Amino acid sequence: MANRIDFPTFGPGGNSESFYNEGYKSTLQAPRWVKERGLDAYEYQAGNGITASDATLAAIGEKAKEHGILMSVHTPYFISLSGVVEEKRLKSIEYISKSLHAAELLSADTIVIHTGSAAKISREEAMSLASDTLEKNLEINGSTNIRMGLETMGKLNQLGTLEEVLTLCKIHPIYYPVVDFGHLNSRNIGGLFTDCDSYRRIFDTIANTLGDSYAYNLHCHFSKIEYTGAGEKKHLTFEDNVYGPEFDGLAEAIVREGVCPRIICESAGTMAEDALSMKNMWRAAKEALS
Repeated sequence: MANRIDFPTFGPGGNSESFYNEGYKSTLQAPRWVKERGLDAYEYQAGNGITASDATLAAIGEKAKEHGILMSVHTPYFISLSGVVEEKRLKSIEYISKSLHAAELLSADTIVIHTGSAAKISREEAMSLASDTLEKNLEINGSTNIRMGLETMGKLNQLGTLEEVLTLCKIHPIYYPVVDFGHLNSRNIGGLFTDCDSYRRIFDTIANTLGDSYAYNLHCHFSKIEYTGAGEKKHLTFEDNVYGPEFDGLAEAIVREGVCPRIICESAGTMAEDALSMKNMWRAAKEALS
């Protein structure tokens, strides 16, 4: 299992536009770049599949260790735990295996998995199929020491309410919740996170359902997200002041709860900059409440 980390950590999901604007071209350069900006984490984006060679992934992992960057991997978007075509659904296990292999090379302790769709079937059917996939996945990948994270999702026709994710995590201790606060806000059509207490309830629910350790080093995604009546539409930057959610309440909640989450920023092109803004807001909250 991942080592306990006793301070909140922050980093980008993938490379900011500024990374490329400054002349950098390879993710091999990202760990140092992220560290020099005062960040501590990085999520490798494999949403469109894992295309890098083993040698490249291992080299990135070595750079991450060299610069003290905590690594995670976002698995391919085409994983479907609740797919109605069994062959395709069980193919997801192969993609999870490949993601775990990549995570090992990258020295990552967590992979992030989308939980699936409930667009053409009932939520009960989708949960049953997702549970079956995760049970079968244990037969292949149950011995890994890498956390398999199940993400809360932003569209109403997707599996991925907090309750659904926590139910799936009960299948085995290797499954961990990944809370995307922007997603949860979007599927609520906004207004979910209005103050510190609304964020604290997320940590308390996880601790009460799975145990304190799952809440303490919770893996999180945070970005402001535009939504419609169907939920998530597109990721925004911290310049947005319409859709939210706002981070200040979460910064206070982290301090008051005494938790140490890893927060990966998925803003649209300003991931590193907004991650640093969050780290600075957390520091300010810690100082104000000490």
